[in-house]
Amino acid sequence: MTPLRVLLTCHELVIRAGSQLYTRDVAETLRELGHSPVVFSPRLGEVAEELRSRGVAVIDRLDRLGAPPDVIHGQHHLEAMAAMLRFPGVPALYVCHGWLPWLEAPPRFPSLLRYVAVDTLRRDRLVLEHGIAEDRVTVLPNFVDLDRFQPRPRLPPRPRRALLLSNQAAPHTFLPAVERACAASGLELTVAGFAAGSATPRPEDLLQTYDLVFARGRAALEAMAVGAAVVLCDIEGCGPLVGSANFAALRDLNFGMGTLRPPVEEERLREAIAGYDPEDAAWVRDRVRREAGRREAVARLVNLYREILAEGAELPPDGDPGSLSAASDYVSWLGERLDAEAARCAAVEGRLAAAERKLAETEDRSASLERHLNIAQSALETATGQLAVSAAELAETREQLEVLRKSPFSRLRERLLRLPPLVALYRFFKASG
Repeated sequence: MTPLRVLLTCHELVIRAGSQLYTRDVAETLRELGHSPVVFSPRLGEVAEELRSRGVAVIDRLDRLGAPPDVIHGQHHLEAMAAMLRFPGVPALYVCHGWLPWLEAPPRFPSLLRYVAVDTLRRDRLVLEHGIAEDRVTVLPNFVDLDRFQPRPRLPPRPRRALLLSNQAAPHTFLPAVERACAASGLELTVAGFAAGSATPRPEDLLQTYDLVFARGRAALEAMAVGAAVVLCDIEGCGPLVGSANFAALRDLNFGMGTLRPPVEEERLREAIAGYDPEDAAWVRDRVRREAGRREAVARLVNLYREILAEGAELPPDGDPGSLSAASDYVSWLGERLDAEAARCAAVEGRLAAAERKLAETEDRSASLERHLNIAQSALETATGQLAVSAAELAETREQLEVLRKSPFSRLRERLLRLPPLVALYRFFKASG
């Protein structure tokens, strides 16, 4: 069949995260299948360099594309709309990877003919929140590069080493709960991710040496394909150990946010770890390797591309009034969204300013307390010095009294005071005089 020139969009190609690596794998597989992918992102980095090293064209400006694409594979709202506005006569589909971020909100445009959700939760967002017709939405679950993620050796009867795969794992987020659960379960834990400063470019190699993996979404699926036991966990919360009994339901939710319940708790993690079963993990591995290969998934995408190409044969040419009207509607929508974002940012800045004022007040109180402490410390040092002088004077007085007590006059006085007549005479003269 005729090869296709496919323009893929992505918000950024800097961090090795879910949608970035999804874009990379789709583009690489399209090239392997004989198509011509081009990836557009205004923010380039490590993932962009990896794509280029594997023969995939990458651009950060749409005017660098010398010829229009056959289809647009849109991802992330602004970048997808930029591509559709640049090529309004080219049929497009939009892939929704997220549930909450507004950058994942589905755009509307005459050339946008299909929507793809990576799980049923995202499909619900498209249909129930954004009014996309259900027959325009296709669920295409995430996939694994089975050539990269090869099966590991057989799991031991009891897990010994655990790996936490998350770009959000850090001491100030949910990492401590995972550390406590692993310590209580006798597991040696390693953390790999951006926030922990230990992101890895080759997770396929890292996964070979761990028995149990904490992850969600794409990372969880890759760990399953290798054969590790997987506990669903990330900053949104924690979920169950993936097994034969719950695999289908969890797969429908992409092993992602819909499978996690906040917060991440040590006790729930320990319960999941206790369910470790090497035979069940092997069953999960085999099913993933049968059903979640990247070539089959991208082949389904290519079928969708050809469907929208056939539907798009009747699209109006560039500059059609309908496209301009849709662009106007979009700018109005974007303005409202940006106003809402500006208000949110202003609220955050207000809270930050209040926090800074409180910090300044706290610092002032701290400085005042420090001054009083210095004064008290100085007074204490003076008093300590005076006490030392007084102690020295007292010691000197005691020495003088001791010398006086041992003198002949003191001894004579003591003997005379023992004579009652003399004492009586002394008291008589003292009273009369």
